[in-house]
Amino acid sequence: MRIGELATSTGVSVRALRYYEEQSLLIPERSGGGQRHYDEKALDRVQLIQTLYAAGLSSRTILDLLPCVDAKVNTPQSRALLNAERDRITRQIDQLVQVRDRLDAVISTTESPASGCAYADALPR
Repeated sequence: MRIGELATSTGVSVRALRYYEEQSLLIPERSGGGQRHYDEKALDRVQLIQTLYAAGLSSRTILDLLPCVDAKVNTPQSRALLNAERDRITRQIDQLVQVRDRLDAVISTTESPASGCAYADALPR
């Protein structure tokens, strides 16, 4: 499939796919005229890349992990990298929970018109 078809199938922009190629995360075949062509495996690869980006992994970290993913091999280095990323994500989740709890406390405090919050009167009841 061509780059536009891959973009449509995955919901990822053509620009992002070109970026993945620049970062060596996605390697297309090239036609004689230079057009990019992707096999069906590219669909799964793009989804994996998107998932890893959404988890906050950098291009470099993803690039380091892809050979292990492709070979279906788990090395001590890849496990250490994945564990470090998991720990980082866990810390982010903990921080987000704390922020959410603070927002809940502010919401609770400002629900009363006597709170002195200028926005309290504008909030729907």
